Amino acid sequence: MCGIAGMFWVPGAERYVADLLFAIQHRGQESCGISVRRDDDTIATQKQMGLVKHVFTPETLDRFTGLSAIGHVRYPTAGSSDILNSQPHAIPLPDGSTLALCANGDIVNYAEWRTRLEHEGVTFTSNNDGELIARLIAHRHAVEGLTIEEAIARAQSDLKGAFSALLIHRERMYAFRDPHGFRPYVMGHLTWQGTGEMPAEGTCFASESCAFGIIGARFVRELKPGEILKLERNRPVTTVAVNGLRPRHSVFELIYFSRPDTLTFGEFVHDMRKKIGATLARGDRDIPPGDDLVVMAVPDSSNFVALGYAAEKKALFDMGLIRNHYVGRTFIRPHQEKRDEGVKQKFNPLPGFFPGKRVILVDDSIVRGTTLRKIVRMIKTNGAKEVHVRIGSPRVTGSCFYGIDTPTRSELIANNKSIAETAEYLSADTLRHITLPDLLSLLARPDDFCNACFSGDYIYVPDSFVKTNAPGC
Repeated sequence: MCGIAGMFWVPGAERYVADLLFAIQHRGQESCGISVRRDDDTIATQKQMGLVKHVFTPETLDRFTGLSAIGHVRYPTAGSSDILNSQPHAIPLPDGSTLALCANGDIVNYAEWRTRLEHEGVTFTSNNDGELIARLIAHRHAVEGLTIEEAIARAQSDLKGAFSALLIHRERMYAFRDPHGFRPYVMGHLTWQGTGEMPAEGTCFASESCAFGIIGARFVRELKPGEILKLERNRPVTTVAVNGLRPRHSVFELIYFSRPDTLTFGEFVHDMRKKIGATLARGDRDIPPGDDLVVMAVPDSSNFVALGYAAEKKALFDMGLIRNHYVGRTFIRPHQEKRDEGVKQKFNPLPGFFPGKRVILVDDSIVRGTTLRKIVRMIKTNGAKEVHVRIGSPRVTGSCFYGIDTPTRSELIANNKSIAETAEYLSADTLRHITLPDLLSLLARPDDFCNACFSGDYIYVPDSFVKTNAPGC
C-alpha cells in the first residue's frame, strides 16, 4: 500500500504536499518523494529513503519550490526497497518537456506491458508499477502522438489492477483512477490568503480525506472509478472522461489501512470499525461478565473495533499494551524478520495490568499470525489467566493482487490451520472472526467492495503469478 498527494497552482505547493504526505505516512514508511513544477516549466524531483519529516526538511524544501507538486509515500508490496523504486517518476520527453507521475496500487498485467514496451525500445530504471504507467503514457504521447488525456484513457483500458495516479506535464495536472476504483482517492479545495488583497484557491488530492485537515483544506469528493480529471491554470477542474466499470473498492481499507478519521468509499472509517466490534460482541454469548473481564485492542488500528465491542458487551475497555509510536506499522514492513523485530520494539505490557484478568483481545485481522502469537504470549506471560482473541475481519484465505502484502496463499495461516488450530498456535483460549456476510451487512453498498482475499472472488488474476517477484507501488 502506498499514498499519493498533490497540490495544483498554489505558491509553495511542495510544502502543502509534504504536509499531505505526512498525514498519510501510515500508508508507506520506506521512502517518499515529491516532484515540483518550477516557474521555468522544468520539473524538479526529490526522492529519498525514510520518513517524510526526515526527508523533506524546511531546508530541503527551500531548494525546490513551485506552484504545482505531486508526492508519494511508498510501502513496497514486494521487490526491492530502494531509491530506484521510489516515486514520483520523472520521464523526459523528446520535445524537451518532462512528465512526472506517482501512483498507488498494483498492476496485474505488469510483466506483459513491460515486455511490450521494452520491445518498442522503452528503457526502465525500476521494477514498480508507477514507472510502467508513466512510461506507457509517455510512449503513447511522444511516439504514437496521442494527447496526454487520450494516453491516460488507453492506459485505463490496457492496465489491469489497481492504480490511483497523479501526473504533471507542463502547466497541467491530471488525476486519474483505475476503472474499478480499488484504492481510495479524494479531491479537496484549499483557500489561502495570498500576498494580494484577494485570497487564492487551489485544488489538492490525497489517498485519504484525513490529509486535508493538516493544510486547512476541505473535502470535496471522491474521484469516480475510471475518472480522469484535468487541471489547468485559471480554469475549473474538468472531468475529461469517466471510464468506470463495476466498483471494487478494497474492504481492507475500512478494516485496517485507512486512518480512523478518514471518509473512505463513502464510509466513516471509525464508525465502521465500531460497528464491526459491536457485531463481534453480539456473537459472543459464552464469555460471562465479571470484574476480571477486560476488552483491549492491539493498538492502534483495532482501537475502534475494541471500543465497539466493549460498548455492545457493556464491558470494561482498557489499554494493557503501550505502543511505541516511533515504530511504524509492522504489517507493511517488506520482510518477515523486520516485522518480528518491529513487534518486539513496538509493544510493551502495562506493569501490573494483566495478573488475574480475563482478556478479550481485539485485532483487525490475522494474515500470517506471527505478530499476534507474540502478543498473546506476552499477555499470558504477564499474568492474564485467559486470552480470548476477536478479529474484525473474516479469515484471510487469498492473496491480494491489488496492493496489499499477502504474498502467497501458503503464507496465510487460514490456509494452513483451522480456527481451532489457529487458536492453539496463538496460545489463545478462544478465537472468533467476524463472518463475511456480517461484514458485508454493515456496508451501505456491499456490492461495490472487493472481498477477494476472503471469498476468492477476483476480478483480475494473473495467468502465472509469483507475488514475491511482482512489482510493487
